Amino acid sequence: MAPQRFHEQFDHIQRSMPDVPLAMGPDDSAEFMYEKGVVLVRDGEEARVVEDTVRAHFTAAPDLDQEQVRRAGPQTNRSGITRIRVGDPGEGGRGADRAVAHALRSVREHESRAGHRMVARNHVVHIAVNACPGDEPVPVPLSEPPNPAAADTPHDPDTAVAVLVVDTGLTHDYRSCGLLAHTGGDAQERECDDQGVLRQYVGHGTFIAGLVAAVAPNTDITVSGTLNDAGAILESEFGERLFEVVDAGGWPDVLSLSAGTANGRTDGLLGVEHFMRELREQRTLLVAAAGNNAGATPFWPAAYADLPGWEDSVLSVGALRSDGEFGACFTNHGPWVKVYAPGERLTSALTGFDSPVPYVYQHSTYDTCRYGFSYGCTCSHPRHSGVLSDEGVAAKPDQVMFEGYAQWSGTSFATPVTAGLVAAHMTAHKETDPRAARRQLLQMNTGFAEVRGAHVPALRPPTWRPVPVVRLGPGL
Repeated sequence: MAPQRFHEQFDHIQRSMPDVPLAMGPDDSAEFMYEKGVVLVRDGEEARVVEDTVRAHFTAAPDLDQEQVRRAGPQTNRSGITRIRVGDPGEGGRGADRAVAHALRSVREHESRAGHRMVARNHVVHIAVNACPGDEPVPVPLSEPPNPAAADTPHDPDTAVAVLVVDTGLTHDYRSCGLLAHTGGDAQERECDDQGVLRQYVGHGTFIAGLVAAVAPNTDITVSGTLNDAGAILESEFGERLFEVVDAGGWPDVLSLSAGTANGRTDGLLGVEHFMRELREQRTLLVAAAGNNAGATPFWPAAYADLPGWEDSVLSVGALRSDGEFGACFTNHGPWVKVYAPGERLTSALTGFDSPVPYVYQHSTYDTCRYGFSYGCTCSHPRHSGVLSDEGVAAKPDQVMFEGYAQWSGTSFATPVTAGLVAAHMTAHKETDPRAARRQLLQMNTGFAEVRGAHVPALRPPTWRPVPVVRLGPGL
């Protein structure tokens, strides 16, 4: 991933979370973002051990301030973690958080004796934390049908599969889109900025709900606005919010999540550890996006699909290119990604149909794709325009009118397509166990694609239409 792209997205997320100073790591490598001056620990005895150990380490180091070490969150909570402040969040640049680095190192000996991790950074979980959402949404005519098109399965309230989408909320006029007749949930908070332009990622949750509904009409879809804050949330809050959502509405059959983060490790996220353990004991299937980093580093929580004990409860999803034959250029990959589905140039509802809204691209948009494909995207450099452009770049961001449908790309959208296929299988085979449906679907699947030279399972909805791949150049 190009550092320039990461810095641009970093700036935007920092503006959306002004009260939480952020850093990037590890060592400015642009793999993830995290809260400065704070570490996460399990509450209880481990929190006491970590706090005492870090304080002793800082006391022995003349250039570290042991007075900064103190609890910065509740002693206990549902997610089982607490925050410990270890440094002044205002010190240092975005890639220089010495206090957190020293705190992590100081606990290594205890972790070695305990045989498990005891402390972690407080990562930002985000729809596109790596600064590459695939591409920007572009409007399509109302005469162009969704892609995937709506299946002809009737909706039956007695057998409808319950699907929970954890994302941004729903746009205010979503009900005017007939495809979303059996969708409900949280409204998007503050859809427009002071200039009347849609804020970043507004419509993302609506778009995803439309994909689920198209692939699996016999569903009751609930969209949670957990990621209403420009698609981002701190790891320390994420586990708690997930518990709140399932406490309020019950555990669904399928939970579709198009967000996550890398953390440089292979053992998951501390902030969602309790939720993931509870998930394992339920019947819910978590379908999670593999991320848009174009790399093989595990992306959480999707990568739980590769951890012992979670094989049946988590399905990690990568994105196929528009022709469905190869992986999309942006998709994460590797053995921890269990299936791939169409995720490039899909068409779904961005808003309803009652109130056309101008949409200004909220992060850098490029004239051409760095891989040479025919659509403009956000992952090219150095030419770009948009509100997050470098200082001195005289360019006006594109402003377009959406009247319902949009075309968008990203692993964000391969995920609900897959969630919909699981739900459709449950309806077609009268299967009430979503995890059994997952196993059956993958066992029955005869589709494959090529991703970075590997032959991988690929799920393609019967109503999905391949879009020709046009390359304008050799790419980079």
